[in-house]
This record gives sequence, C-alpha cells and structure tokens, in this order.
Amino acid sequence: MGGSPAPARHRTRRLLPRLEAAVPGIRAVSTYRREWLVKDLVAGVVLTTLLVPQGMAYAELAGLPAITGLYTTVLCLLGYAVCGPSRILVLGPDSALGPMIAATVLPLVAADGDPDRAVALASVLALMVAAIMILASVAKLGFIADLISKPTMIGYMNGLALTILIGQLPKLFGFKAEADSLIGEFTGFVTGLADGAAVPAAAAVGIGGIVVVLVLQRFLPKVPAVLVMVVLAITAAVVLDLGDRGVSLVGQLPEGFPPFTVPDVRLSDLPLLLGGALGIALVSLADTISNASAFAARTGQEVHGNQEMTGVGVANLAAGLFQGFPISTSGSRTAVAERAGARTQLTGVVGAVLIVLMLVLVPGLFRDLPQPALAAVVITASLSLADVPGAVRLWRQSRTEFLLCCAAFLGVALLGVLPGIAIAVALSVLNVFRRAWWPYRTVLGRVPDLEGYHDVRSYPRARQLPGLVVYRFDAPLFFANAKTFRDEIRRLAAADPPPTWIVVAAEPMTDVDTTAADVLEDLDEELNASGVHLVFAELKDPVRRKIERFDLTRTIDPGHFFPTVGAAVAAFRRLTGADWTDRDG
Repeated sequence: MGGSPAPARHRTRRLLPRLEAAVPGIRAVSTYRREWLVKDLVAGVVLTTLLVPQGMAYAELAGLPAITGLYTTVLCLLGYAVCGPSRILVLGPDSALGPMIAATVLPLVAADGDPDRAVALASVLALMVAAIMILASVAKLGFIADLISKPTMIGYMNGLALTILIGQLPKLFGFKAEADSLIGEFTGFVTGLADGAAVPAAAAVGIGGIVVVLVLQRFLPKVPAVLVMVVLAITAAVVLDLGDRGVSLVGQLPEGFPPFTVPDVRLSDLPLLLGGALGIALVSLADTISNASAFAARTGQEVHGNQEMTGVGVANLAAGLFQGFPISTSGSRTAVAERAGARTQLTGVVGAVLIVLMLVLVPGLFRDLPQPALAAVVITASLSLADVPGAVRLWRQSRTEFLLCCAAFLGVALLGVLPGIAIAVALSVLNVFRRAWWPYRTVLGRVPDLEGYHDVRSYPRARQLPGLVVYRFDAPLFFANAKTFRDEIRRLAAADPPPTWIVVAAEPMTDVDTTAADVLEDLDEELNASGVHLVFAELKDPVRRKIERFDLTRTIDPGHFFPTVGAAVAAFRRLTGADWTDRDG
C-alpha cells in the first residue's frame, strides 16, 4: 500500500498535459503571472464599456430583446475563457451575424412577434452552431473557412453593411418600417420620411451619435468612442426629457441573470434553423480564423484552427443554454482589449463579472438610453464591415474577381443575408472550378541568355525546334478539363507542317483521374495514327504511378516519359538532328 501514491502521481503528470490541451483555460491559470493581473483587470473594465452597448445593440439587430445581448456576452466570454486557445481574442454578439440570426429566426416567430419564442429559437440556433463548430473541430475541418474567397467575402460584407445600414435608418429617425427586403426597407424609410413619421429629437440623437463615434474614432482612437456617445445620449435623454418628446428609450432591463434553460421549440422549426446555423457557423469560422491569425501574429502565438472552433463552439453552447444567441469573434473588441493592455482571457472574465454585477445591482443603469443611440452603434459598426477600397482594387487588378464581388454583393442586397452567404460560397467554389476547368496553357520555347523553357506569350521571339512542340497545361487533368486538353493537343497536331513530338511539360499536372486517362488513351492512339507522338516531361511520381496503374503505357511508349523538359528536347535532337530556329523564321 505504501507504493500506491507514486503511480497515482505519475498518472496525474501524464494526464495533465492532455487536460491542458483539451481545456486551455487550465493552462492559462497554471502559467498565469502575477504582473499581468493589474493590466488584465484594467483592460476588463475598459472592455466592459464597449461590451454593454454593443451587446444590446447587436441583440436588437438580431430582432431580440436588448437584454439577451448582455446574457450572450457574459456566457460566451466565460465559455471561451475555459476552452479558447487565444490569449486575448474577445467573443460576443456580432454585427455580421445579427442580420443572419434575424433572417433565420423572425420568419419562424408567430405573427404577434412573441419575444420569448424568438429568444428560444435564437438559443436553439446557438446550440446548433455550437454542435457544428465542435463536430467540425473533431473532424479537423478548419479548412472550410477557405470556401469563401476574398473577392466574394468583400462583396458579401459590402452587401451586409448596406443591408444593416438601411435596416437601421428608420430606428435612427424614431419610427418603424416593416419590409422583407432591402429595397422594401429603403422604400419604407423614404415613405416614412415623406409622411412625416420621423421624430426630430430621435434623428438628432441618432445622427449626432454617429458623428460623435466617427469623429472620436478618427481623431482620438484611444478614447472609448461608443461609451462617450452612450453617456452623452443618456445625459441628453434625462436633461431634455427625450422620452416625452417621442424618443423611444431602452427602458428598465430585467433584474438578475437567467437560469440554465433548455430552449423549447417545435420539431418543424429545426430544419429551417439548421440552414441558418450552417451559414452562421461558416461566417463565424472565417471571422474567427482571420482574427485569430491577425492577433496571434502580433503576440507571437500560433493559430490552432481546430481548437479555435472548439472554443467558439463551447462559447455558443454556453450562450444557448442561458437565453443567448450565436456569437463570433470581434476584431474591434479584441483590438480595444489589446490596446488596454490585456494579457490573458482574464480580461474577458472581468468584463463578464462586471456585466453580471450591473444586471444584479443596477439594472436600471441604461433605462434612459435612447434607441436611436443603439442604431448609431450598429450603423457605425456596419461601416467598419464595408470594404469599398477593396472592391475598387479588384476592379483595377482583376475584372473577373470584381464581377464575383459584385455578384456576392447583389446576392445579399437583393435576395437576403442567408441566400447571400450561399451565393458567396457557391461563387467561390465555382471560381476554383473555373480555374481548373479552363486553366492557363501555353507553348514554351528557348530564350537566349535565359536558362530553361519559357512562355512564348511572354517571349514572342523564343526559339523552337522544327517538329517539336513543348506544351504546358497548368492544372490537374480530370473529367472537367480533359476534353479541353485533348482539343488543345489536336490543334497543335494539326499545324502545317505537323510536329513529330508534342512534349507535355507536366509538372503542374498534380493528378489524373480515370476520365482523363481514357481521354489520353484515345488521344494517343489518334496521334500515333497520324505520326505524332505524345511525350511527357517532369511528370510527378504519384501521377506517373497512376498512369501505369491505368495501363496507359500500353499506348503511350514508356520511353516517352522524361524527367525534365531538357531531357526530352535532347532526346528529340539526337533522334532527328533538329536545330533551334526563331519563331518568325
């Protein structure tokens, strides 16, 4: 019995690294330094001044009661602090996800707009996003974030920014405009203005709030612009009795914190929620990976994409079980925490604790906050989503990718946020397929004083060997482009006079599938019948083994595979005695 504690300690030492890897919060506690404490506490206080107004504003953007934004903020910060790998990444309600949540939840809410049902649906949505993120992490599917190319993401975000901006304009001016589309919302806003529905005091608060935030962000970036604007708006509401002047106020928030809640929804709602959850998870994943990479580079950390998915999944899980809604990482809030001196996730924990104390001790703190001020918070956030210079750069650099950007923009603006993300993903995938379907291909030649073989389009006077064509096809050879390859080779073989050898510079060919193998077999037999030989150079070993497995060497002479283009050219010159000539001669 006296020897039993030692094996137990040994097992504990072996288990601890695994536990720390699975739950990064344990590692954060065990490696915490005392000198970080004051910086994390100060950063947590500073961060809270942004978390509260943004959490409330983004909840209303999602079509939910403002208080749910605070519940969500608290739980996601605590969940990520336990399971998130990044030291300072800040999670919470997000302006990019708000319209997606609203587009998923609001059509399912009863005609009377029951807020309790909306909250339950949003909580189930958060649980679904959590499940998707955690399962994707287990399956190591972090690469899915790459499904949205940058041009389509720029278009999507520009469309989203415009959607948010127009959707908030009626609230900014103190009235409501019911519509189901961007054009309908804009028409409703203009009609409301024309009918005199705008409340002058509300418009003054909202527009003034936007000006305050933008001016402070531009000229005093270290000042908490949103907090300053919120304090000024509350002060104006109290001093000028804005509530009596027709300005809608947030009102008294519920006191305390919600209990652990398993949301109750109809089974018929789940398929529709799942579609929204997939889109939200994709956007959240892309946002998380990009923000984690950016801030990890500054702090010298490594990005663990799959672990980040787990952290965000657990944060969504925690929010969903306490009347919250889906969340993502926030570049702006993370930047605030970083500038305030944050060192660890204790900053987020401090923010969560302060919000809980506010809800328990002073729930009426924001009762006089004007609703137009929350609209101003959302609108300024939407402006940060837009990337108009990026779209202009695409116009200058690549018209094709600019058109992809425009298509994604129009998809969001005309069809809605959820169809927009589907269109963005589809366009990104189709663009990859297009590049593989119609890859770049060219003829190569010798250029004096340059080693190797070069594109004749770049070097029109490159020299050629009579009877020899060196052809490069810059893609894997598969079912979609095999006929394009075949037609190009046929065109080269039909030259007058026809070549004897067509050497395929095959280094870019990273694969050959069965369809392409059949096309190659037929093509080689056709060429052989006309006295033209298909020759391969620089073929990768795995691809060469596939060709042999497909039994293509029955028709393609095994002696017509060369390690380099130079070796193929040398063999042809030995066989024919051909010498280099200028292309125009």
